[in-house]
Amino acid sequence: MYYRPATELVSDLKNGKLTSVGITQVFLDRIRQCNDDINAVVTLDEKNALGKARKADEALARGDSLGPLHGLPLTLKDTWEVAGMACTAGAPALKNHIPAKHADVVQRLEDAGAIILGKTNVPIYATDLQSYNKLFGVTNNPHNPAHTPGGSSGGAAAALAAGMTPLEVGSDLAGSIRTPAHFCGVFGHKPSRALVSFRGHIPGPPGTESRPDLAEGGPLARSSKDLELLLSVIAGPAARERNSWQLAMAPATIQSLEQARVGLWLQDPLCAIDNELLNGYQKLGRELESKGALVAEARHQLLNLEHILPAYFNLLGSLLSTSMKPAQRRQMMWISRLERWLHLFGPVTAFIGEYGRGVNQPVHQWMSWSEMREKMRAEITTLFDEFDVLLTPITPTTAIRHDHSSPVFKRQIIVAGQPRAYMDQFCWIALATLLGLPATSVPIGKTKQGLPFNVQVIGAPGSDLTTIRFAELLEAEGLAGFQQPPDVSR
Repeated sequence: MYYRPATELVSDLKNGKLTSVGITQVFLDRIRQCNDDINAVVTLDEKNALGKARKADEALARGDSLGPLHGLPLTLKDTWEVAGMACTAGAPALKNHIPAKHADVVQRLEDAGAIILGKTNVPIYATDLQSYNKLFGVTNNPHNPAHTPGGSSGGAAAALAAGMTPLEVGSDLAGSIRTPAHFCGVFGHKPSRALVSFRGHIPGPPGTESRPDLAEGGPLARSSKDLELLLSVIAGPAARERNSWQLAMAPATIQSLEQARVGLWLQDPLCAIDNELLNGYQKLGRELESKGALVAEARHQLLNLEHILPAYFNLLGSLLSTSMKPAQRRQMMWISRLERWLHLFGPVTAFIGEYGRGVNQPVHQWMSWSEMREKMRAEITTLFDEFDVLLTPITPTTAIRHDHSSPVFKRQIIVAGQPRAYMDQFCWIALATLLGLPATSVPIGKTKQGLPFNVQVIGAPGSDLTTIRFAELLEAEGLAGFQQPPDVSR
């Protein structure tokens, strides 16, 4: 039962084939079975979850009106505040933080009838592409425990891949939904800008009301239909904004692969990818053509990391500077000043010096970069006059091996046999993040070593249902789909 789609579980709950207590107990048992090896679930509220499950079953028996997730248990990334449950964001300073109020996302889940089982692991303050911290330790990839499940939604993706939860809600600033989904072979969706309320997410600090730049909350699941189900629940205005706007997502523009106009952007000189991934993406393009889709290499002046990375790293640095100590800001200043010589000490991600400048820049310079970003966002719409979706890599490799060495900027990854900078893993997610575009991470295969890999499906602003529908069409044609990890599938 723990690998069945959430849509099926919800349907069986509503028609009485399953009980909420029964499903909740199944996932609690699965967590006990698998979590010691994977360490994805770090907080568990078993007693309260079973109590809510009993109430859900009683409500169904009374014939009460049911929400779309009525009686369905799930876990949540340990950055979303759940009233009465610890929310640490992996930080020792927050180990005793017990929120008194739900995050907006959590309130939407509970209003829909979902039951929060517990929390899943993250890096400290959700600031790494690997999920480990001093509070809860290291989370392992269910496909190979020597590798990371990614970050910052690494515990969420690992729990899904291991069958410990049917759904998860992650958050994405630097690929933190898309990359763990790619590393663990599950589905993830970074929504269009501001589609999902961020109030009640850590970071920022507990009690933050303002929305952070670049960051989005979004669903993770084991099928594209489950993504759509969960997005329909969590998307919409914050409680204080419901009087001024309502959600009306644009319907999908494609209903079959024969209708799809697919652009490919698979290579860029500034960020190489592994040959096995490139071959997998090119094969997908050929298969789409054989299904009747119009597939072509996408050409647009913004499909060039030389144009995208400076603005992305600058604005990312500005956002993250709010949590830095003065000494860290000074260190970033020196990195920006010495950028042209950094390559003498090892591989360097292109334009990483702009990150350091962003950390230390005054607000008038941030405004200039932000206006540049908005002009680029308007300009990218012309690409989607020609294509329904754009396919790109997510990171240069499959799941990397655990590497917790410090400082982070000295870490390296191996791409096509060559050492590359650790921060290269931020390059391919930058376009969708910078311009606020919807991006769906879709599992399309495994490497010879048995590690899964995903493709990134990017759409025009607000076309979330189009990128998710494209993922559904790939699944229906057998071109995509979740594959159970061998060691936890029994």
